[in-house]
Amino acid sequence: MQLTPGKLWGMRRMADSAGRFKMTAVDQRPPIKNPIAAHYGSKDAPFDDVAQFKALLTEVLQDQSSAMLLDPHFAIPRGIGYLSPAKGLIVTLEDSLFEETTGGRMSSEIDDWSVAKIKRMGGDAVKVLAWYRPDASETVNAHQKDFVKRIGEACARYDIPFLFELLVYPLASDAHQTTDYVELQGKKTDDVLASVEEFAKPDYGVDVFKLESPLNATDVPGVGNEGWEEAQSAFDEMGRLAGRPWVMLSAGAGKPDFRNILTHAYRAGASGYLAGRAIWLDAFSHFPDWQRMRSGLENESVDYMTDLNVLTDAEALPWHAHQVFAEGGAEFTPADASFRHGYGDFGL
Repeated sequence: MQLTPGKLWGMRRMADSAGRFKMTAVDQRPPIKNPIAAHYGSKDAPFDDVAQFKALLTEVLQDQSSAMLLDPHFAIPRGIGYLSPAKGLIVTLEDSLFEETTGGRMSSEIDDWSVAKIKRMGGDAVKVLAWYRPDASETVNAHQKDFVKRIGEACARYDIPFLFELLVYPLASDAHQTTDYVELQGKKTDDVLASVEEFAKPDYGVDVFKLESPLNATDVPGVGNEGWEEAQSAFDEMGRLAGRPWVMLSAGAGKPDFRNILTHAYRAGASGYLAGRAIWLDAFSHFPDWQRMRSGLENESVDYMTDLNVLTDAEALPWHAHQVFAEGGAEFTPADASFRHGYGDFGL
């Protein structure tokens, strides 16, 4: 893979100085809106409560993060003022409301938002989630593939990194039915791997994968524990299929489970994490006690991120170890180029 100047700059902005991703997700909508609405006994969550919590996450957790993932509906309007310009800004583009059909789920962009708009507002990368099942209907999968291709083409056009998230989900025939943004219980490793294999094709223009565990989070033993070799083989295959920088998502996994997942992912070549609920869900459970939520974020959440970051520094593969850049037709690595001072080499 070769990176254009804009994509290279965005990749650097998302990572720390060593090239490892320590990214916090603040873009969740149903996982935050639904509990707040339930507290009030209402159909919809008040905008102020949702936006205020996202602003709190941005304010408190950015110091431990290399980049923050914000959504246009709530996090950007209320939280962008809290975000340090020293931190990378990733903006989500997919609508949290998907179309559930008899053949599977179909995704779409947020109304009135686009790759071009994210680029204009100063975003460093575009993030898109697509639900995918290899055994969904042909019509549904064609729609999902076209959706991802369209975003990838726009990211190439506007020279901004495309960070792509994949999640398998239940079909009508599956036992574990849910429309929640949680890990599908009983998911098949082959479905996860086949999904990665499909979207690793160059047609989609993915620069960074945000991937779920190929095994149920509670079934991942952690390196060195009983049965870890079998789990590791699934992560190794996922990393091989990705074939570019990739990070792990938490999908609502608990803190110990997500840490176990990272121990395998880093051995398989992952370059970090982009996680949300594993980091902040315990603090959010205290809603609407804002003082207790802040305390939980400032203490337990920060302590957890500190531990993850130590692990990431020690074991994650720097993203640029996956990349080869072009200089006048000759290939060179970031270490060779030392990320050149100035951009004359890129023809800018």
